[in-house]
Amino acid sequence: MVLCAVALAAGTYWGLERLGRPGLVPGALRAIAGIAIGLLLLDLSCARPVSTLRPVVVLDASISMGRRWAEALATARGLGDVRLVGSIGPDSSPAGGVSQVAPSVIGAVSLGRPVWLVSDGEITDRGEVLPEVWGQVGTKVFPRARHPDLALTRVSGPERIASGDTLRIEVDVSGAGVADRKQVAIEVRSGDVRWLSGTVPLSAGSGTATLDLKIGASIPAGPHLLVIALKDAGDDEPDTDSRLMALTVLPTPGIVLVASPGDWESRFLFKTISEVAALPVRGFLALDQSRWVRMGDFAVTSATEVEQAVARADVLIQIGDRSDRLKRSRARGRWDWVSTSKVAAPAEGDWYLGASGASPVAGAFVGLPVDSFPPAIGLSTLAPGPHDWVGLTAQQNRRGIERPAVIGRDSAGRREVLVGAAGLWRWAFRGGSSDQAYRAWVASTISWLLGGADSATGSARPIASVVQRGRPFVFERLRPDSALRWIELKGPTGSRIDTLKFDGAGRAEFSLPPGRYDYRLQGGGAGVLGVERYSDELLPRPVVLADHPAIASSAATRDPIRDKWWLFGVAILALGGEWWWRRRSGLR
Repeated sequence: MVLCAVALAAGTYWGLERLGRPGLVPGALRAIAGIAIGLLLLDLSCARPVSTLRPVVVLDASISMGRRWAEALATARGLGDVRLVGSIGPDSSPAGGVSQVAPSVIGAVSLGRPVWLVSDGEITDRGEVLPEVWGQVGTKVFPRARHPDLALTRVSGPERIASGDTLRIEVDVSGAGVADRKQVAIEVRSGDVRWLSGTVPLSAGSGTATLDLKIGASIPAGPHLLVIALKDAGDDEPDTDSRLMALTVLPTPGIVLVASPGDWESRFLFKTISEVAALPVRGFLALDQSRWVRMGDFAVTSATEVEQAVARADVLIQIGDRSDRLKRSRARGRWDWVSTSKVAAPAEGDWYLGASGASPVAGAFVGLPVDSFPPAIGLSTLAPGPHDWVGLTAQQNRRGIERPAVIGRDSAGRREVLVGAAGLWRWAFRGGSSDQAYRAWVASTISWLLGGADSATGSARPIASVVQRGRPFVFERLRPDSALRWIELKGPTGSRIDTLKFDGAGRAEFSLPPGRYDYRLQGGGAGVLGVERYSDELLPRPVVLADHPAIASSAATRDPIRDKWWLFGVAILALGGEWWWRRRSGLR
């Protein structure tokens, strides 16, 4: 390659252009450029012994490494080139939320270099790496010291609740080395105000309890960040003694379902709405004209409470006949099951349903064999207007004309959906694709009745309002056409504005240090976020690794010349220098 490049340069400057001694500089530059380009084109390489390769060190930077981080970091730097699995916090301590090292270990082994893993041994994905791969990986284990610890491992409760409802919080307490402890006190606070307190009985160091609180007028509507904490835990790990829970108290019950009388339709519909809707759902069953029970817990309630809930509802769902007193509702969305009314007189038979054309709920049935789902057992007559949409149609025994089974209308900002088909609960009862279609249809209908907006969120919402330390918040975009660019955060260190960058799935991630944050979104929406000091990484787990020396592949690796980045620079500088000399000498 050197001889060819020199011959080409000499032939150009002394053969064609006949420059003599003045051609020495540009000829040398062209020869250098030719050598560099030729070597890069051929991509020459040479064998490199394994003994000369610097090891790759995979360092577990999860939160559980905190107490032994300094010595682990020093050891890793002394072994080779360090690659972190996790992240480093502002105080230079490990901040990774999970101990999953398998992808990094597999990637490092594929390089053909010796590989070391420095960890506390409490990794969660050891089984994802083949045993023969682990045989090549050297490990340095820095196990944690074990101390007695009580931890709030789980806190469960609703994200939204209406005034007058009962807040129920379930907590799990897990202990290590505290078998002699019989109970532990717990309290729930919002800021400086204590909401409730109780005790958790412990059996062999663990226990479960449920705390109930009636949301009264003294608790203001809006977002709250509750702190659930153990009192006098008496252990060496205070970060596991408290958890956060985001709760939004709404002034209205959100969605109210009234069934008079109750039937299978109302039971399946209430269960599905409770699972798919983002607003508080309240259901009432009529036993007779004056006696009512709440759906879910079947507690006896008064007709006055039912009337007040109906009057304040955002969406009112009516199954069966209702009295004149329950017609006084200012709900912006109504969902009437006409087929369950005694005066509707549905025509009995096997009515097979099918999705109609364009409608707000058409997306719930895309790609699903709706005509193969269980048929409706009756159909009431519906008369759609010129501006109404038809969501489902029905044919008796799959023959005859198609009749409207579900219609919707929007008049003066008030939306209404009428269902003429009876027995749609069998879609949910059957399971499979019909159950998924039923859930999607219910969710689409509720969303349309609410006008495509939620009174508690805006153009985007967090998947979870509370995350553990070391884990990111994930925001989901609700409207693809929304001009959402920034999020304003007010936290323990002041205010800041950040940018939400949504991916192709409509989700954006960002991380924050522990604390409470009030956020406001461009394009609408606000709320509260919480980052706990708690992390599952702080809980004691079994050590699944032991010290082991690194064994690299016995075959020598190739050292390709294209990995020498400076060779590209030589070619560029030589060509640029030749061009500059020729222009300076008046040559083309």
